Amino acid sequence: MTSIDDIFKGAGIPSKRKLDPVRDPTEIYKSAKLTSHTRRHQPQVEDDLDLEAGPAPPPDDDQEDEADDYGPSLPDDPSLGDDEEGRFFGGGITAQEAEILDFVNDDSSTAPDKIDVAWLKKTALAFEKKITRNAELRARFENDPAKFIDSEADLDAAIKALSILGEHAELYGEFARLGCVGSLVSLLAHENTDIAIDAVEIVGELTDEDVNATEEQWVALVDALMEADLLGLLASNFGRLDETQEADRAGVYHALGVVENLCSRVETAETIGKDEELLRWLLARAGRAEKPVSQNKQYAAEILAILVQSSVANRRRLASLNAVDEMLQLVAAYRKRDPEKGGDEEEYMENLFEALTCIVDDPEGKAKFVDAEGVELCLIMLKEGKLSKAASLRLLDHAAGGPSGAGVCQKIVDAGGLKTIFTMFMKKHDAQKTEHLVGIFASMLRLLPADSAERIRTLAKFVEKDYEKTEKLVNLRREYGARVGAADAQIQEEQKGMSDDEKEDAADDWFSRRLDAGLFCLQTIDVILAWLVAEDGGAREKIQALLADRDETFAVIKSTIQEQIDGIETESDEGKDTKEMLSTLAQFLA
Repeated sequence: MTSIDDIFKGAGIPSKRKLDPVRDPTEIYKSAKLTSHTRRHQPQVEDDLDLEAGPAPPPDDDQEDEADDYGPSLPDDPSLGDDEEGRFFGGGITAQEAEILDFVNDDSSTAPDKIDVAWLKKTALAFEKKITRNAELRARFENDPAKFIDSEADLDAAIKALSILGEHAELYGEFARLGCVGSLVSLLAHENTDIAIDAVEIVGELTDEDVNATEEQWVALVDALMEADLLGLLASNFGRLDETQEADRAGVYHALGVVENLCSRVETAETIGKDEELLRWLLARAGRAEKPVSQNKQYAAEILAILVQSSVANRRRLASLNAVDEMLQLVAAYRKRDPEKGGDEEEYMENLFEALTCIVDDPEGKAKFVDAEGVELCLIMLKEGKLSKAASLRLLDHAAGGPSGAGVCQKIVDAGGLKTIFTMFMKKHDAQKTEHLVGIFASMLRLLPADSAERIRTLAKFVEKDYEKTEKLVNLRREYGARVGAADAQIQEEQKGMSDDEKEDAADDWFSRRLDAGLFCLQTIDVILAWLVAEDGGAREKIQALLADRDETFAVIKSTIQEQIDGIETESDEGKDTKEMLSTLAQFLA
């Protein structure tokens, strides 16, 4: 017996999956491209070879009564008014347009005057009845879809009717209290995947960030959705939907949209991160071989990036699932090949790198990165990559940074990475690449063990060729110092005549402008110069001489380091260690 899913998929239902009540499912199956709303017929026009060209003659005198209206008359049967391409005869409008006009003029189809709690209770009751009726008929006539297809269409309409709630978020709490949220979520397990997809779409609309809901209203709805096992049912639908079918492919996209909506709240994002089945599906979907990269593959990678951006716990969870190794294998495809510019594949690659960059900020992620030979891959991309070069440099910077980055720094040296990154450093780059390069240098000087071979080799790079790398650092310092100085001068001008309260209100904006001018990069360069001053006598003399060319002393470097010291919060161990390190470096600049 033909299943109800086959009937719906064979009915030529458009992407919105608007289900029309039809009595004969066999007839639907045969008419894959015809619906009750868009019937097409052959034009009912007889061939007459004797017709003369030109306008018709005026009516005879005995036809005066019929000549009051020279316009075309409407056909008695609207279905006879169109040709098969939708062009019109007789009445001047197509049958579909006539039907739309009938709908507009039908008072019974108008929206309710007031959307309030009373309306919601009435709608909720009708919704529950449709669910119950459909379930009863499906149970009684399991092998005869014709007996319950009408109830399926009614249920579909009832689901879509809930869409208006997105414009009335004040009713979310009551919607949850009435139990309708649980009923809506339960439809994700419906035997008919079209019904399940409709329910997913409505959940997506109600949780969308564009909905004008307060945090309390949104949370009330989302909490009810989560209690109804939304995540588990989404995961089960990911498993049963067949993306070779257009409707199912759209269903997966809408389901991913729901996951993205839920990630806008950290607590919910962390709950998603605990769902191992869902995480494994996302990893598998992002890794599925496709040419070209589909929208759903790109979306799965984006969801992974969003999850690790929102929560440290999610980073650790994905690291434990071997996500670092799997993602590195995926980005390895871009060592020499660039994705199509501006397409889904470019965004897909960027999302993978973003997810990796977040994961390696965590100590466990760094360890996984080293084990999976991520350092070696990044170094290859820095030499051979094109579009992937900037992303791999940023990834390497984040992996090497932080107190637990020593292993990455050692691996950079052991893998022959010093030549690669210092050669790259000597070339002209944009501000972002420069920031990441000096960030790697600063991490290596801080984290490589004293007197270790790796540290000595790193310091030697700044000394070789008559301190050319050191001189490049000083020149960069002048460039960034000038930018930050200009921003500071403008801020000082604005501060004139301002009260203390006004200055306090503008402090964040001023700091942001200083960062945009290059403050972070300037501070990082000065930390590197301070390390060189402290560890190498020749470098100290070279830096001192270069600064003297502009009538500057070590005091300019010390001032930026002191600003960093003053801004460090010592509540964490990392903060205390950083403050102690910078204070020690400042002493060498006296």
